Amino acid sequence: MTDDGTSRPSGAPAESPLDAAESLRIIAAQTAKVRSREPDSRLIFAAWGAAWLLGYLALYLTATGRVGQPQVTEGFSLPAGWAFAVFGLAIIAAMVFTVVHSTRANAGIKGVSASFGAMYGWTWCLGFVAMSVMLGGLARAGAGPEVMAVASNACSCLLVGVLYMAGGAFWQDRQQYAIGVWIILVATVAVFAGLPQTYLVMAVLGGGGFFVGMVLEHLRRRRDPSAGA
Repeated sequence: MTDDGTSRPSGAPAESPLDAAESLRIIAAQTAKVRSREPDSRLIFAAWGAAWLLGYLALYLTATGRVGQPQVTEGFSLPAGWAFAVFGLAIIAAMVFTVVHSTRANAGIKGVSASFGAMYGWTWCLGFVAMSVMLGGLARAGAGPEVMAVASNACSCLLVGVLYMAGGAFWQDRQQYAIGVWIILVATVAVFAGLPQTYLVMAVLGGGGFFVGMVLEHLRRRRDPSAGA
């Protein structure tokens, strides 16, 4: 006879008082396993921080004539062509690393999180494609080189910031959300800084913001071992 008055089948083992504790242990172990398979934000922050620091510094140094020769268009100095190539390659490398790292980390995970991850990745790609087309239309409408330089930087940073905020909101990652807010704020300041100072602001504050995020994530993981090594 059990405590609630019902009869226990003959030969059935009595429930162990440790069953609840064991269940909690199993749940904790499964949670830790899932967390350990999440993308390592430290690596992603480091990749983007390096890309922004290297790329924007190349643009700033050539636009000011400190390295190489700037492009002079309509009396306005633009970064050298090779600096734009360095910036583009750095950003592409960071994007590829992010996609590959996230895909490998989420391999085998099914459900809402995996579905959101795939849709989120495509959002990045489609967003940048659409932005590029819009900027092309702005140039055809007669926007000058200085306006195009400021607009392209502001639009790309706004897109990145909003996407980071969306990812942070979905995964309840406050640091990722904060990074998105920081990127938007830095881009806003950079617009008013004027060229070529815009590039320096983005290199120091933008790239530096990613490295701050990397350090904060590392400290969080040290405080919470279940978040991954």
